[in-house]
Amino acid sequence: MSNPSASQPQNTPAPSPSDPAGGPAAQSAGRSNPVRYAPPQMWLGVRKTLNSDAFGGALLLAATAAALILANTPLADWYTGIRDTVFGPSALHLDLSVGTWAADGLLAIFFFVVGLELKEEFVAGRLRNPLRAALPITAAVGGVAVPAIIFTVINLRSGGEALHGWAIPTATDIAFAVAVLAVVGRFLPPALRVFLLTLAIVDDLIAITIIAIFYSSDLHLLWFALAFVPLAIFAVLVQRGVRSWWILVPLGILTWGLVHAAGIHATVAGVMLGFTVPVRPTPRTRVRVGTDKHGIPEYEGLAAHFADQVGIISTLVAVPIFAFFSAGVTVGGLEGLRSAFADPITLGIVLGLVLGKPIGILGATFLLSRLPSMRLDSELRWADLTGMSFVAGIGFTVSLLVGELAFGAASVADEHVKIGVLGGSFVAAVIGSVILSFGNRRAKLAQESAAGPETQHQS
Repeated sequence: MSNPSASQPQNTPAPSPSDPAGGPAAQSAGRSNPVRYAPPQMWLGVRKTLNSDAFGGALLLAATAAALILANTPLADWYTGIRDTVFGPSALHLDLSVGTWAADGLLAIFFFVVGLELKEEFVAGRLRNPLRAALPITAAVGGVAVPAIIFTVINLRSGGEALHGWAIPTATDIAFAVAVLAVVGRFLPPALRVFLLTLAIVDDLIAITIIAIFYSSDLHLLWFALAFVPLAIFAVLVQRGVRSWWILVPLGILTWGLVHAAGIHATVAGVMLGFTVPVRPTPRTRVRVGTDKHGIPEYEGLAAHFADQVGIISTLVAVPIFAFFSAGVTVGGLEGLRSAFADPITLGIVLGLVLGKPIGILGATFLLSRLPSMRLDSELRWADLTGMSFVAGIGFTVSLLVGELAFGAASVADEHVKIGVLGGSFVAAVIGSVILSFGNRRAKLAQESAAGPETQHQS
């Protein structure tokens, strides 16, 4: 997943005058031996790379490719053997397979970051201003509704079990979508990325709600009520500025375990925990990130701090491992592909992602932008929005998760879901990339023309 805080100053506290590492003697030593400051600067560069949209998307793509290769080679038995290995305490109903641990456990880290970013957007970001956020929010709703309708229409004759997967093509994968935009749309206006991020964040919020309401079964309200005890303690501590992992992580795990025991998909626990973290920096809940040009300290809130810290774990560990154990579908050659695409489930997913997403997003945006107070940003062009709407059809992470919840892991239907999600996401990514590349080239030429021949010669 994309981490918006990655572009902000990194969470490395500046040395204070009382800090031996930041005192006059140290500064003098630093001037005589500049190598002393190289490792921190090098780490900041590495950290910025790890938090970048393009790196996260590339890692996700590599994990997906590795899973597909292993599942379709002689190593398939080894791969499925690891994925289906069960471990964990059965008394706590946590005797889960490795694949389920990845989907229910590690992915909760991803959704914790999603919760942090959602709250930050609602409190201090793009979703704070209803008028400004109305267009991308409406576009997100259209991008959820139309794919669901397309899937449902195609699977009406297949019966109730197939219709259970109606929500699979409704999701947008932030990590992949923003990574594609970062690679092929470097010269496109920032407003386009803001539109895509807002749309994807609202899409995530809708997906979380859908999972909680439609894909949670056998609810045990007592366990769910008990989950609010560690959640409340976690909330009180972070509101008081506590950042100690050895206190917060056990409380988070306990909340996750109780939500899982309640029959609610445990990734919802990640969002609940994320929503408790304060956004605005206060004397208690602030993290120093440096100083401005006048030497005045600059701070950020705990939500941005945690998103920056935990976002790396999500990017490097949680999402790639989930993708590795979820995307390993045995295609079965041309005959297997032919069989999969003859299934209305697969067809509904592909058409929902490739056609439903752009139709829903563009249609909703066009209708709302006709209102006088809802004009489209002057920087945005409909051609660029069209490319972005196709990129929003990359429904990888959450779509695979909903597929497992709808049909059960390792079922025939779930195998077809994976083929549909991978195929539809790939086609949507290619179409969106081609359209955006034309707009990117136009924007690049316009910038070079505005810069003048001297600047062009220097570049």
